[in-house]
Amino acid sequence: MSLKKIQQSVDEWTGQFTPQYWQPLEIIATLTEEVGELAREVNHRFGAKRKKETEGEQELSDEIGDILFVLCCLANSQKIDLDDAFKRTMEKKYSRDNDRYVKKAI
Repeated sequence: MSLKKIQQSVDEWTGQFTPQYWQPLEIIATLTEEVGELAREVNHRFGAKRKKETEGEQELSDEIGDILFVLCCLANSQKIDLDDAFKRTMEKKYSRDNDRYVKKAI
């Protein structure tokens, strides 16, 4: 599914609410919460911090999906096409940042 289709899916679902999207700062606060949930799970799985016995395991894919949803809400509310934004980012990576990292031997 393209980012455009993902954005359309989010837009269709949020269209049932008034207001359809929160204000940008509210969306960023929600995004921060979701990223925190992902960070917490990664820390529990791969870091030194262990979960409390009362905490269940979360799926990393679910947490990433939540982040993608909120990013789409922000993009949609600001009329940003994520396909275009991502294309520009990758063009930047291949031009400006192409020699910044160690490449795999072929």
